[in-house]
Amino acid sequence: MSTFRLALVRQKYRPDGGAERFVSRALEALDNSNLELNVITREWQGPVKPDWRIHICDPKKWGRISRERGFALAARDLWQREHFDLVQSHERIAGCDLYRAGDGVHRRWLLQRSRIIPGWKKRFLFADRYHRYVMQAEKEMYQHPSLRAVICNAEMVKQEIIEDFAFPADKIHVIYNAVDHRHFTPPDANTLIQLREQWRIPVEATCFVYVGSGFERKGLDAAIRAVAPTTCHLLVVGKDKDQKRYEMLAQTLKCAERVHFFGMQPETLPFYQMADGLLLPTLYDPFPNVILEAMACGLPVITTYGCGGAEFIEQGRNGYVCDALDIRRLQDAVMALPTRALNSAEGENARSRIMQCTNENLSAQLLSLYQHLVK
Repeated sequence: MSTFRLALVRQKYRPDGGAERFVSRALEALDNSNLELNVITREWQGPVKPDWRIHICDPKKWGRISRERGFALAARDLWQREHFDLVQSHERIAGCDLYRAGDGVHRRWLLQRSRIIPGWKKRFLFADRYHRYVMQAEKEMYQHPSLRAVICNAEMVKQEIIEDFAFPADKIHVIYNAVDHRHFTPPDANTLIQLREQWRIPVEATCFVYVGSGFERKGLDAAIRAVAPTTCHLLVVGKDKDQKRYEMLAQTLKCAERVHFFGMQPETLPFYQMADGLLLPTLYDPFPNVILEAMACGLPVITTYGCGGAEFIEQGRNGYVCDALDIRRLQDAVMALPTRALNSAEGENARSRIMQCTNENLSAQLLSLYQHLVK
């Protein structure tokens, strides 16, 4: 395959973001290929290598709609001027060649969110100008003749796109995220003890880890309620402007001493390694990287039907899948997992399930798709 110029479009790179990590991992995976790698972004805080070309595209903005529309117009103008061979967008921008639906389908997220807000707010949710803009931009992108293929990180999202936009199934490619299973590994017994002592978590306790920012969407309310009637501890890694509300919930449910808020952490590995399971009752999430990372560390996973990561879970074998709001089922799942993940069959089954999710496989799948599209 001859060298061609690939442009990846992502409005803002946040080191803790799942979509952003896909971009950086894809760039790293493709680094030794015969591609010229370009990134169109408003702000890039990630790794940069000498042969990566970062195009800063930062028009003025006055609000959420202005931010989205302004970047979309400016990014499209830039890629049309540059005449890239292939434009892969991670934003809902009509006119791209290839779209990665890492954020799922916006209407599906709103439907899930409507389940947890008061009835009078539901009418305004779908009437909101910003949400209407995003859904219209999404529709225009899927209808645009330039769109030749879509990458999904879960079969769940593929089916949603087919149902909501009548986009051809043969143009939708499910490519799972990669995880570095040499970095994310189960601890040995001594490491687990040392980490528990370092972070002041009882060594003998059964601990679940919750990793994610945006506590409402990721289901922290349900996670706290799931552990409240048990003796289990919950390690919360992430940030949210409403954290105080969740701290008050833990106090109300009389489990505050077992719910530990660690905020945003530059390295999540220690928190996986001192846990016995991942508890992520997310309302809607196409496929969070934290599921792959936790499974690589030998943790069984409890998640929901609204999470694409459920596709990797076999009930009772390496975790459980429940409805996001079914607190009783979540509690049952918490109690059904082993009190210690280390050396458990469930933990070993979790790790073995993700061993094929490598950068090498991700690179091969992407290159195969790019080659097909360029032809």
